[in-house]
Amino acid sequence: MFAPRVGKVVEMGLKVAVIGQSAFGAEVFNELKKRGHEIVGVFTVPDAKGREDPLATAAKADNLQVFKFPRWKALKKDGGHTLPEVEQQFKSVGADLSVLAFVTQFIPVDLLDSNKYGGIIYHPSILPRHRGASAINWTLMEGDKKAGLTVFWADDGLDTGPILLTRETDVEPDDTVNSLYKRFLFPEGVKAVGDAVDLIAAGEAPRIVQPTEGATYDPLWKDPVKARIDFDKTGQQIHDFIRGNDRVPGAWAVVNGQETTLYGSTRTPSGGIPTDGKPVEIEGSKHPGFVTGQGLVLTGSDGEKLLVTSVKVGGKSLPAADLLGESSNEGGGKKEAPKVDEAAARAAIEAVWKDILGVETVSSDTDFFAQGAGSLDATRLVENLQSSVGLVIDPEDIYRAPTYGDFVKTVLKTKSSAAEYKTVKVRANGLELSLPVQHFIGGRFVDGSEGKTRPTINPATEEVIVDVADGSAADVDGAVTSAKDAFENGEWRKISARDRGKLLMKLADLMEQNKEELATIESLDSGAVYTLAVKTHVGMSVDTFRYFAGLADKIEGRTIPINDSRPSKNLCFTRREPIGVVGLIVPWNYPLMMVAWKAAACLAAGNTLVLKPAEVTPLTALKFAELTLKAGFPPGVVNVVLGAGSVVGNAITDHPSIRKVGFTGSTPVGKMIMGGAAKTLKKVSLELGGKSPLIVFADADFDRAVRQAGQAVFFNKGENCIAAGRVFVESSVHDKFVEAVVSDVRKMKIGDPLDRTTVHGPQNHKAHFDKLVAYIETAVKEGATVVYGGKRVGTRGFFLEPTVITGVEDGTVAATEESFGPIMLISKFETLDEVLKRANATEYGLASGVFTKDLNKALKVADGLQAGTVYVNTYNKTDVAAPFGGWKQSGFGKDLGQEALDEYLRTKAVTVEYW
Repeated sequence: MFAPRVGKVVEMGLKVAVIGQSAFGAEVFNELKKRGHEIVGVFTVPDAKGREDPLATAAKADNLQVFKFPRWKALKKDGGHTLPEVEQQFKSVGADLSVLAFVTQFIPVDLLDSNKYGGIIYHPSILPRHRGASAINWTLMEGDKKAGLTVFWADDGLDTGPILLTRETDVEPDDTVNSLYKRFLFPEGVKAVGDAVDLIAAGEAPRIVQPTEGATYDPLWKDPVKARIDFDKTGQQIHDFIRGNDRVPGAWAVVNGQETTLYGSTRTPSGGIPTDGKPVEIEGSKHPGFVTGQGLVLTGSDGEKLLVTSVKVGGKSLPAADLLGESSNEGGGKKEAPKVDEAAARAAIEAVWKDILGVETVSSDTDFFAQGAGSLDATRLVENLQSSVGLVIDPEDIYRAPTYGDFVKTVLKTKSSAAEYKTVKVRANGLELSLPVQHFIGGRFVDGSEGKTRPTINPATEEVIVDVADGSAADVDGAVTSAKDAFENGEWRKISARDRGKLLMKLADLMEQNKEELATIESLDSGAVYTLAVKTHVGMSVDTFRYFAGLADKIEGRTIPINDSRPSKNLCFTRREPIGVVGLIVPWNYPLMMVAWKAAACLAAGNTLVLKPAEVTPLTALKFAELTLKAGFPPGVVNVVLGAGSVVGNAITDHPSIRKVGFTGSTPVGKMIMGGAAKTLKKVSLELGGKSPLIVFADADFDRAVRQAGQAVFFNKGENCIAAGRVFVESSVHDKFVEAVVSDVRKMKIGDPLDRTTVHGPQNHKAHFDKLVAYIETAVKEGATVVYGGKRVGTRGFFLEPTVITGVEDGTVAATEESFGPIMLISKFETLDEVLKRANATEYGLASGVFTKDLNKALKVADGLQAGTVYVNTYNKTDVAAPFGGWKQSGFGKDLGQEALDEYLRTKAVTVEYW
């Protein structure tokens, strides 16, 4: 169907501007990136009710500028011209091509034509038929046998530009707007837009002039008056009319004297259309209707029947079988509600309603559709609840019970056997957070054996967020017993590696769906800047679980050739098996991400775990536990015990049934854990402190080196294990470097971590803040100079100015000990050999970096640096696929990458003799 190749074949990789909104626009954005095209700008609509468009969210996650125009042209009364500021910003991105993906605004074609290749538009219809916003509705209402989509070139007309490509599909007998969109128009539309851009890039895109024959100019279908059913039509035509109206505006008739909207029409129900039932009067029809156990039976002018499964009367939706006020369920049709964790289900329902409706609160009388939701939102609701808590519901339930209170009652017909658990409601960041506060043991949230609690403090305000359980050795013992039973006897042991991977993937999806809540909790509890928490603390946690979900069924042994026991033969092979119960002890700087780095590999390998989060940042670990419930992890697989390291941490290290301990934290504590683990000979992996050197040569890209050095030190408030603990700058550019760094630091906004413009939040807790102040004072006493910062900011909260110190002498405390804070130590050096020796003059060896344009020099330094990670002309570039871990007193063992699985597996050799 494509025209012959036109024009010159060009390289793949166009500069594309994406215009649109909704999830479709976001998927097009991702598809074009995947195909190698460069997205240079995204144009979408302003936030509605504080709810950002998915396309804008996708672009921001990629650090791409987003333009949100309320309109592109002036109003007609003001001349109707293209707005100058819009034109200027549109042209500033320098796109070769504009891609319009489900655009609801009018985009001036003169702007699109200013691109090298103009603009292309996605349209959900087979042009030239059914133009306009209601094209899918008309496809169904007119009984078309084919539906489809078109990508066409933009012109001045309404959907009249030349056709680039078309895709089509058969219309199934009971297709609806929603089913067509879900199975074809959305997924195939994304691919079609990608194909279209590829054709343009290759110089093979046709321009097929639309024929006028068969063209329709159908109006927008939203007038409820026109949606009244004409019963002089055939049964097939009535069926087509009902499904074409979908939920909005909804086809209606007067049934027993009441205006009744009809949904869910089918000509092919399971078991056929019933032939009898209780009669009802259908105004305008020559035939009465019949209410049966399956729904309402209607008859067309030709005697052909159809079945309607749902109705709406007086603003209330209900099964058509209940139209007469009593259930006629002899024919079946209603499904029993599944047994689920009711508390988790209620929380999930509330969260999904808020997300879809873009509201902060919902009440019992909040109406799903009156708030602006549509049929696609209803599908999203159903699928989200199924994926988040395993709540399999009838899609019609939302139409039968459109108010929040009724919906909850409808879908939670059977109370779960799972116990309710304590939560504390906290409002922050425009969200109502529901925070668990107990230990999580054996699939349940429970109080500690001693009933103790401890407060967790917001470092930005120094106020108590909530009081959480404070654990004991007895609580650890209970968690270990639960984890051991789950490993040896429970469901976890029985499921396949592939199913383990599916559970991990489901957990990752839930984390992503709840990323705003998780990031908000992370900001409150640890002081992390919210934007960083979304992208890194939560974003990398999601990526980590997805990565290890993919590795779960790729854990393989080997076949080993050994000498045969002649005359018999031997087969020797190895099995990689999980270790058993694993204790994980994680730090406070990345509370959720450190859980993910260890737990994802641990669980992918098939182990069960007992997790101790840092006592000052327990809250995201508890939400993580809650999400494992929703994902369907068997009881005992994941356990969380809160409390002090001296109590809970020691109990984990000493427990004889824990076979491995994974720890991230300080070197002194790591040594204690290793000593404790030696008592029971358990396996240990330690990711400990660092004093990472960053070397900047005079021939480096200066501006890049300055920016990256700032990130290397001040990222996450300096509370970063790989932070550049000492920056060595070649003497010829030292002074210039210091001046540039200070200039950048002065611009950093310090303040509320939930403020989207903040780049530097509070230190994690008071003891750490005080330690940093003392560290700076010690450096000064040792002869160093504070050239910027070093002071507390404000009187409330643990805010410390980013600090720049020069003149640090080798061998001093400042030169050899980790600060773990926003303190940049800058030292001069003269030669490569000298700086390598000085960089390695520390007992730490976690990370390191070098900036130079000389490849030979870069590789020589990389060879010489004694660290588990070396960054060249970058820093902080950590990826889930790259192994991460230290040398020397920075520990041993790896997080991330395939090597991380080795930390949670043991090898068994099996030798078989046969003859």
